[in-house]
Amino acid sequence: MRRARVGVLISGRGSNLQALIDACARPEYPAEIACVISNVADVHGLQRARHAGLPAYAVAHGAFATRDSFDAAMDAILRKAEVEIVCLAGFMRVLSDRFVDGWRGRLINIHPSLLPAFKGLDVYRRILEAGVRISGCTVHFVVPELDSGAIVAQAAVPVRPGDSEDALATRTLAAEHRLYPLALKLLAEGRVRLGNGRAIYNEIDGADGELFSPSPSLSGE
Repeated sequence: MRRARVGVLISGRGSNLQALIDACARPEYPAEIACVISNVADVHGLQRARHAGLPAYAVAHGAFATRDSFDAAMDAILRKAEVEIVCLAGFMRVLSDRFVDGWRGRLINIHPSLLPAFKGLDVYRRILEAGVRISGCTVHFVVPELDSGAIVAQAAVPVRPGDSEDALATRTLAAEHRLYPLALKLLAEGRVRLGNGRAIYNEIDGADGELFSPSPSLSGE
């Protein structure tokens, strides 16, 4: 089985990176991680990569005069590693339009909300302030506009009464760890692609049920 070569960009502890490492360790999984790049040196995510025997690079963004030159340095590493798909996994830098365009349709990100709701930063605080009852996470194709690319996959999580930001983040992160390997699998197998600004699916079974929060069972029906 041919496996798609993946580059993962990180900025921190790399828990989603670990979920991808674990998925790629399965012999039937259709992707393999070719390299990991962090824009911050000495983060735990780099240790995870090296522990798994993966090529891992620290490319400090502060060492570059412009965003384009920083992105070009990362791009050179990805191209040399013959990467086909790039996954952003907690990568806390806005990418240049040139970089995004160069990887269009092969660049995905995971965001801790049900996009298009709650784009950007401070997501959990804004979710709790808004009083929504269902949140979740989204894997989407990356486009120049922040958190606006076509949606590849989503998972829902309940927002519980009395939730703190940490509690909601923990619940959402657990869903992310399941969703991201699924989304990468779909892309690596050619079962989803970007076309005309939308995700185009091939042989994807959608969910037939509905999601409720609170549970309808609370009504006694």
